[in-house]
Amino acid sequence: MNATSAEQASAPVTEDALRSVLLAGERPSRPGPVRTSLTFGWRALLKIKHVPEQLVDVTMFPIMFTLMFTYLFGGALAGSTQEYLQFLLPGILVQANVMITMNTGITLNTDIQKGVFDRFRSLPVWRPSPLVGALLGDLVRYSIGSAIVITLGLVLGFRPEGGAVGVVLSVALLLVFSFCLSWLWTMLSLILRTPNSVAGVSMMVMFPLTFVSNIFVDPKTMPGWMQAVVEVNPITHLATVVRGLMDGSVPAGEIGWVLVSSVLLAAVFGPITMVLYRNKK
Repeated sequence: MNATSAEQASAPVTEDALRSVLLAGERPSRPGPVRTSLTFGWRALLKIKHVPEQLVDVTMFPIMFTLMFTYLFGGALAGSTQEYLQFLLPGILVQANVMITMNTGITLNTDIQKGVFDRFRSLPVWRPSPLVGALLGDLVRYSIGSAIVITLGLVLGFRPEGGAVGVVLSVALLLVFSFCLSWLWTMLSLILRTPNSVAGVSMMVMFPLTFVSNIFVDPKTMPGWMQAVVEVNPITHLATVVRGLMDGSVPAGEIGWVLVSSVLLAAVFGPITMVLYRNKK
């Protein structure tokens, strides 16, 4: 019995025998782009589960900015903290979401430095799946941040005249813009060498965009030259739309402007990102 087993084990494997084993079952079909992107999106959510510190920027920073600006500057800027809260909260909602998008590039660059993306590129899946999946996973982070800001605002006394419909529409528009803006940081993650450099460059871009806007104050109080800068800032238009929807008005022209800018962000930085990703060594 043992001798027979030994003979069988030492016998050479023929090509026909190997082929028959490999073809014994039906070969699974190659997963499509949607399925693979959702899989990588789920991976992004699992990373949050195992590293919950990633939610610090989603939770603590919006709360800190809302409380600080409302109670430190609200009385001086608007005469009362309650009136200023009605103006400020939609702007904080915008700031929280666009600032959170920077984490996309930092996370992707970390994966690249660890060699994870080299493995992803060797898989028989749709090439952009790891990038698209990471962006889809971050949409959950944006939604969490939005929910925290709105809940805090309601607790403090913010009352949106547009009701639940206005709030939902404003958050939906924010998610669209944030998703498209994330392609910029994804591109930077493929160009810059370290996560710290991605974070530094991202902050250099986002701080002027968020503070030189109408998020915190009415541009009418600014010098003329700065008003001109604020008026062409896409964050200004986004904040105007969110305020309008939450106040019960529908600024159609501004909504169109935000949608066009979102499409341009994705159309410009998306293809560049894919070229960089394909040629990354």
